[in-house]
Parts: sequence; structure tokens; C-alpha cells
Amino acid sequence: MTTTAVAPLPVHRHPATGTARPVPRWAERVARLIPLVLLPQCLWRLPFAFGFDMGTGTGSIGNLWISVPYVFGLSLLTEALALLCFGLVRGWGEVVPAWVPLVGGKRLPRTVVLVPAVLGGLGATMMWGGFLLSVLGVPGFEAPATTNAAWGLLFDVCVLPATLWGPLVLALCVQYAVRRRG
Repeated sequence: MTTTAVAPLPVHRHPATGTARPVPRWAERVARLIPLVLLPQCLWRLPFAFGFDMGTGTGSIGNLWISVPYVFGLSLLTEALALLCFGLVRGWGEVVPAWVPLVGGKRLPRTVVLVPAVLGGLGATMMWGGFLLSVLGVPGFEAPATTNAAWGLLFDVCVLPATLWGPLVLALCVQYAVRRRG
């Protein structure tokens, strides 16, 4: 008696996203929005690399050989983390891309994606929560000091959108969990 291996049925992927189930339009938009809400803050931070304090009165953050790589690296890291949120709405957040050695093509368990995403979303919410409360005027939360109101307004306009980062990631996490359920 011979046994033949039965190949598993292929999972049909959604053509636009590569996911097993369609991604809601709102989730796709949120994933695209996350890098954009962080961009003003990243751009606002860049003059610090060259010793310009942007009205904070803090002065230079050090030698150019240290400050330039630090500030640019921090901005690039922030945007890279924001771009990782696309994994919550793309096929590479469900199945490891084939080009990855040893694990390429294997299905990712939901927890492998959700645990770091939820922790990141909660961390970003906690990190920016105090700033948001200070902008809203909640007693006990002080906004960072600036040399005048114009610098303070520029700071608020550039940094306030970043307070959406955590809640947006958490919304994508809920959508990802619901879509991958069952």
C-alpha cells in the first residue's frame, strides 16, 4: 500500500494587500497615516542636530559628530517603526516573506505580531499621553518651556500629531486580531 501526501489547499491572498482576508479601507488608511503623523515631529527635531534649539532655550546637544547621527538616527528609527505598522495590514504580517532564510513562507502566529504591536502602541500612548494632557491644559501636566509663544505654537503643531501614534497602532491591532481570528 502506498501513501501519497496531500498538499494543503493554497490560501488565496487578497490581491491588493496579500492578506488572507480583505483589509478594511479604514485600516489601510490608518496604516498610511501613521508615518505621516510622525513626520512633522521628525522634521522639527532635525535642527537640533546642528545646534539650533528651536526656541527651547536648551542650547546645543553636543558635538556635531555626535548630535547629527543621533538626531537623524532617531528620526529614521521613528519612521522605520511607523512603517512596520504596515505589517498589520499586509501579507508579510501574516506569512514570513519567502526570501527570509529558514522561516520564509511560514505562517506567523497572531501573538508574534500582536504582542510587540500592542506593547508598542501602549508605550507610544504612555510616552505621548503627558504631552497631550499638557496641551489640553490638564492641571499637573506642564508643557515644555519655550522662549516665546510662537516657538511654543510651532512645537505644539509639529509634535501634537505624534500623540495619535499609539492609539492608531492599537486600533490596527484590534482590526488585525479580528481579521486573523478563526
